[in-house]
Amino acid sequence: MKKRGNLKYCVIVLILSWVLSPVLAQQANTLSHRYKVAACDWMMLKRQKLGEFKLSHEIGADGVEMDMGGLGKRDTFDNKLHQVYFQELFKKTAAEYQIEVPSIAMSGFYGQSFLKHRNYRVLIDDCIKTMQVMGAKIAYLPLGGCGNDWKTDDEQRRRLVSRLHVAGEMAHSEGLVIGIRTGLSAKEDIKLLEQINSEGIQIYFSVQEALDNKRDLYKELKTLGRKRICQIHISETDGVTLPHSKNIDMHRVKEQLDKMGWSGWLVVERSRDAGDVRNVKKNFGMNIRYLKEVFQDAK
Repeated sequence: MKKRGNLKYCVIVLILSWVLSPVLAQQANTLSHRYKVAACDWMMLKRQKLGEFKLSHEIGADGVEMDMGGLGKRDTFDNKLHQVYFQELFKKTAAEYQIEVPSIAMSGFYGQSFLKHRNYRVLIDDCIKTMQVMGAKIAYLPLGGCGNDWKTDDEQRRRLVSRLHVAGEMAHSEGLVIGIRTGLSAKEDIKLLEQINSEGIQIYFSVQEALDNKRDLYKELKTLGRKRICQIHISETDGVTLPHSKNIDMHRVKEQLDKMGWSGWLVVERSRDAGDVRNVKKNFGMNIRYLKEVFQDAK
């Protein structure tokens, strides 16, 4: 009887191994990549919608950058994940489609000023809690809503630096990082980081920003270096999808990142066909597939 039981056990193990091996191989393959690819939920018209996980799965993404929700003129983000019900539902759905959430974005600060918002500590705390719910390690904080005066006005710059130091220390105390998009050159970013003086603040590098400001994309990456870049928006201004871009040599980007020893998430923010901007599956699917070919399939 014991031998028969052992034989039955071995048969079950063999069957399970045969059934699960493709799934496990795929998961292991994804985990082995030094570069993973995601897309922004708000640019895919799925801001804090459950459908973002299914869509991300369908276009072949490894993850999705979730937004905190709209801010407008409110004191708080319009964040569904304040509620336990939605926390559990979003986590369950992400797991169902095997989609990671590498980062949480505060895109509301494209329109509102982080420099002037009276409630900024509460907003940062809200973001940190949302990151912890979804298992994200990085927050995206664009400084576009701050305008440009802080770049030349000493008092405004000191005030911004002080706020970013506070935000960075809040994140660092929880083992997290806030990535800022500044609009500055790499050398100016380094100076700003030194002034902020917090391990919780790094640069969220924007390929589009470098291109729009006529900077040498590859030198900018090299100058910033591996330790200052927490994540990368690897997009450009809408016009064509990434495979058809004449402004980015994606293989050269990979070569530069390889030389730096950088690894992490490449996040598609835009790069849409100007003649078919709202065709989300086509545009983002094409961008994701192309980035995976260059950064994951290349030998």
